[in-house]
Amino acid sequence: MTLTVSAPLAGRLIAVEDVPDPVFSGKFVGPGVAVDPDRAEQVTAVAPISGKVAKVHPHAFVIVSDGAQGILVHLGLDTVQLAGKGFEVLVQEGAQVQAGDPVVTWSPAQVEQGGRNPIVPVIALEADEAALVLSQPGAEVTVGQTLMTVK
Repeated sequence: MTLTVSAPLAGRLIAVEDVPDPVFSGKFVGPGVAVDPDRAEQVTAVAPISGKVAKVHPHAFVIVSDGAQGILVHLGLDTVQLAGKGFEVLVQEGAQVQAGDPVVTWSPAQVEQGGRNPIVPVIALEADEAALVLSQPGAEVTVGQTLMTVK
């Protein structure tokens, strides 16, 4: 079964190896891509797949597909330090969501103004990198556009 992972927000696609954070660039949690988001004052990150919300924090969330593949969306780097300030969680842990459903509203512009990088890694947790087909880094993506497929 192939899982299609969509862009949770609009921006420019970046190779995960180029994310300026060793946990993501080193693929310690899994392979994937990242989106350098548009610097809007308010952006709603949406579910990149349909499934169950396994974890939700203001700065990150994990959705697990019916096939048990987890997808992590991390809103900015070091944003856990903000303790939720500037983020609004729109779903409950355990909720079923459809791809495209709103999950967290936040401000990439405010994250950047606060000295943090607003880049958004989208990671296929514990996936085999050989099973991923990634979109081309450098491309502009819109919400819902395919980022990668996981076989």
